[in-house]
This record gives sequence, structure tokens and C-alpha cells, in this order.
Amino acid sequence: MVQAILLIDKISAWFGKGFAWLIMVMTLGVGYEVFVRYLLRSPTPWAYDVNYICYGALFMMGGAYTLSRDGHVRGDFLYRLWKPRTQATVEFILYFLFFFPGVIALVVAGWKYAGRSWRFLEVSSFSPAGIPIFQFKTIIVAAGVLLFLQGIAQLMRCLVCMRTGAWPRHLEDVEELEKLLLDEEHREALLHGDEAVDIVRPEGDQTTGGTR
Repeated sequence: MVQAILLIDKISAWFGKGFAWLIMVMTLGVGYEVFVRYLLRSPTPWAYDVNYICYGALFMMGGAYTLSRDGHVRGDFLYRLWKPRTQATVEFILYFLFFFPGVIALVVAGWKYAGRSWRFLEVSSFSPAGIPIFQFKTIIVAAGVLLFLQGIAQLMRCLVCMRTGAWPRHLEDVEELEKLLLDEEHREALLHGDEAVDIVRPEGDQTTGGTR
């Protein structure tokens, strides 16, 4: 089961990291638009369309990758206090109650939306360039399928945790600097937690005791 989880995680990561390169496309597009608009006084008719299309594609196709890394926003003021088995049990139930119905609705609605767009060969109405957007509507369906697949992996994670009492490890990946610093501080606290800690009192502080 763990191998299946890792395989699905790798598929989500491959798509997520691949579509992450759209950030470079958006950066170059905005940079070029600023240059020609404000220096050459000749704005492009396509920059706005390209940027919102790229951002939408990145946002949709990165959803499964973010889920595989447990990166979505979680209201965990209660969740974090529970034991892993309790967390896994609640998650397992909630995936069936909310996640999968929502993802299935996304795929079904997206299929109809994309099919209608392909029939009319839809183009953007936000600029005179007439950028084709019918092919990008298919991303709605693709993103839903990826989320559904990753949801299966998350269910298997829950089952592993309910059986063993510990969450299976995620694949090693890039982490935010803030998280790395907090992890390092936590490790230092564990290593030196039983040692005396000197507390430097601010100048003028009259409270008694300088160490504990």
C-alpha cells in the first residue's frame, strides 16, 4: 500500500512541478508587457489573456501536488491535538463526505464546460487578440482526475495510519525557509532541553534572578 501511495505522489509531483514552469512564462509575459507598454508605448493585446490562462492552469494542476504534500490550508486548532489514529479516522470519513463528492462534481461539470467550449472553439472575450481558450478548459477535467487519484492515495495514508498509529512519510521535497528554521529550532530544543538556559535581562530590568 505504501508503494502505491508513493507512486501516486510521484505522478502528482510530476504534473505539479511541470506546470510550475508556467510561473516563468507569466514572469516573462508581464515583464515584456511592462517594457513595451511604458517604454515603447505599444501595449500587447495578448499579455492579460496569457497570464490569467497560465495562472489558472498552474492553480488547477498544482492542487493534487499540494494535497500530496499536505500543503492545503487546514483548520487544525483541534486536529493537531488528536492522536494520529484519531486524525486518520476523521480524515477518512471526511474524504468520503466532502472531498470525493466535490471532486466528482468538478469533473462532471468540467467535462460539460470543456465540451461546450470545444464545440464552439471558444476564444477569449477579454481582449481583441482572440486567444483560443477551449483547449485550456480541458484542464478542469484533468485537474479533477488528478485530485481524485491523489484522494485515493490519501485514503490509503489514512488506512496505514489507523493500522500502525503513525502517518507514513511524505516524499522529500522543497520546503519553505521558515519551516526549515522552525524544524532546526525544534531539534536544538530537544538536544539541549535539559540544560540550563541563560536569560539575559534587558538593561534596567529590576526583577530578581538572572538565570533559571
